[in-house]
Amino acid sequence: QVQLHESGGGLVQAVDSLKLSCTSTGRTLETYAVGWFRQAPGTEGEFVATITWDAYSKVLADSVKGRFTISRDNTDNMVYLQMNNLKPEDTAVYYCAARVGGTWYTRRSDYNNWGQGTQVTVSS
Repeated sequence: QVQLHESGGGLVQAVDSLKLSCTSTGRTLETYAVGWFRQAPGTEGEFVATITWDAYSKVLADSVKGRFTISRDNTDNMVYLQMNNLKPEDTAVYYCAARVGGTWYTRRSDYNNWGQGTQVTVSS
């Protein structure tokens, strides 16, 4: 199976930007739809963004539209989440998730591969 690895998290101030990266070992992500989810302490977590295997379709949660962008480069086996104009409510552990499939997926239960997460903390 595929193992996912996130990076790029950190501690920033409101309105700052961060770019998260997701890559894989074991197998490439070429045939995988990829999603980003986030979970703050004591919450169930929520969908953030997803992208199809060929980047034909991209979907963002309403809470991040206009601020976040999801993209991928299958040649480099990388998926990115560019986060601009960060807000304190964006503070969470961000997880990369992947599944083989020809469409996009927005539910946690749609994914069967998960990274360990990267912490994003936004101060006010």
